[in-house]
Amino acid sequence: MNHDTSRQQLQDYMDDTLPGAMKLEALFPANPESSELLLACHPGDYSGSVIAKAVEDCDIQLLGLAVTGMRHPDGRVIVALRVGARSTQGVERSVERYGYEVIFSRSRHNDAERLEAMERAQELLHYLDI
Repeated sequence: MNHDTSRQQLQDYMDDTLPGAMKLEALFPANPESSELLLACHPGDYSGSVIAKAVEDCDIQLLGLAVTGMRHPDGRVIVALRVGARSTQGVERSVERYGYEVIFSRSRHNDAERLEAMERAQELLHYLDI
């Protein structure tokens, strides 16, 4: 997105003329180096700073955090996170240590990246076998 388009998007957002899907993309922009998580917690247990600390304990950048309008069937609030990591495994363990339940995660790994990683591992095993 160029500078003028970005500026117009900001203006449209502030004027409340940006369509719903574009609002979400403006707040949580897609990034191939990021992942998404949904956490569940009781309303009284929610703390944005604690969640941020849990993410940053993994040396991972918190790119977005929002309390959603969704509710877990047992009444807990759902918190959406976007983190600057291709894998959510470390973040999942960390936020669970702080008492939050991860109910969904989506990594940005795609099949091409997995294939490349597997090929590299095979090459390493080949060199170790020599």
